[in-house]
Amino acid sequence: MNGPATNWAGNITFTAQRFHRPASVGELQALVARSERARALGTGHSFNRIADTPGDLVSVESLPKIIEVSAERSAVTVSAGVRYGELASHLQNNGYALRNLGSLPHISVAGACATGTHGSGDANGNLATGVSALEMVTAAGDVVALSRDVDGDQFCGAVVALGSLGIVTRLTLDIVPTFDVRQYVYEDLPRGQLDEHFADIVSSAYSVSLFTEWRSSTFRQMWLKRRADEVGLSAPAAAPASAPAAAPAAAAAPTPPPPPRWMGALLADGPRHPVPGMSPAACTQQMGVLGPWHERLPHFRLDFTPSSGEELQSEYLVPRQHAIGALTAIDHIRDRVAPVLQICEIRTIASDDLWMSPSYQRDSVALHFTWIKDTGAVTPVLAAIEDRLAPFGARPHWGKLFSTSPAVISKLYERLPDFERLIRHYDPGGKFRNELADTYFPGGQ
Repeated sequence: MNGPATNWAGNITFTAQRFHRPASVGELQALVARSERARALGTGHSFNRIADTPGDLVSVESLPKIIEVSAERSAVTVSAGVRYGELASHLQNNGYALRNLGSLPHISVAGACATGTHGSGDANGNLATGVSALEMVTAAGDVVALSRDVDGDQFCGAVVALGSLGIVTRLTLDIVPTFDVRQYVYEDLPRGQLDEHFADIVSSAYSVSLFTEWRSSTFRQMWLKRRADEVGLSAPAAAPASAPAAAPAAAAAPTPPPPPRWMGALLADGPRHPVPGMSPAACTQQMGVLGPWHERLPHFRLDFTPSSGEELQSEYLVPRQHAIGALTAIDHIRDRVAPVLQICEIRTIASDDLWMSPSYQRDSVALHFTWIKDTGAVTPVLAAIEDRLAPFGARPHWGKLFSTSPAVISKLYERLPDFERLIRHYDPGGKFRNELADTYFPGGQ
């Protein structure tokens, strides 16, 4: 095979007969055209068989590297194999930024967008919402280009496509001027405070993450990533609209220090890692030290391996208005969850119009579970969680472990029939189909 035998976590052994790293788009086109079954592999950070195939497994990391910034269009075009950490550094050096990043800068742009991977923030959609155009090699070996401006609704079906339409070779992303961020960690947030002030807490910073082990009535940590131009937590209320405008200041007022206690939680006295017992050396800088967006929005630093892979992951997204109900539902089975859990992270994501996105047309709250690496022990807990979250319409992350039935999935995604028609259009022979596609998109055959 001459390629990776397993995914990053090692819980999936690929069944592909051959592994390829084409060095040009032309080589990729020829490979796809002659293949009976093919599938793209990103950085291998998925925890299920979404990337697997019985035929040809294809990495795009060796395609010619492209990172082209267009100031006129406020956009950057990148080759599919570029990783977010590399792209972010290039943008920062040129005075630009992406609106958001995920927890890991190590993942590829194409893979993260194809699965609806996200960061955090009330106003921030998942990473795929930043895509304005893409190119892919389809089943016949043709290069097809789609864009937000030209292809409209069909484009919304092709961005979070789960590898089912073709192999993406490049994407164009929206960019904004660079910005700085301060990161603070608070500890021991009382559950009562979270229940009463959930909206205030998750909107208190540009990006907010809450961590719990589901072993007590407090949330272990609260990570607040605040833009340098955001008002501090202890800032006074704004003046009434009728008040006269203040004279311009000679210099920007210094950012007020964060309160030592906020919402019942205590400001951490040093850097922290979200997983108990892990060294914070791998984490992005905390303690309110000002730094560029790409060195604060991820939880982990690019120059560190964030984990050894000794873990499994699952994630479920529910409508934001059901956040407290969903947390209460999990709390009722904490005695089953806690023994196999390393950490659980709660984040918010803005709604989008991407057909197969877990946050399609609903502002969402994501419950992310990092498990011990024991599939047998975790699997029955997933079933219990899915049962508890079912009343809230929980959508699982496509690239993580879940056991939600195809019948339930079909009810959670109203555009799924349209997506299946799109699959039949671009892949009428089923070249990009695999176990996951056959299970959840049978109408695409």
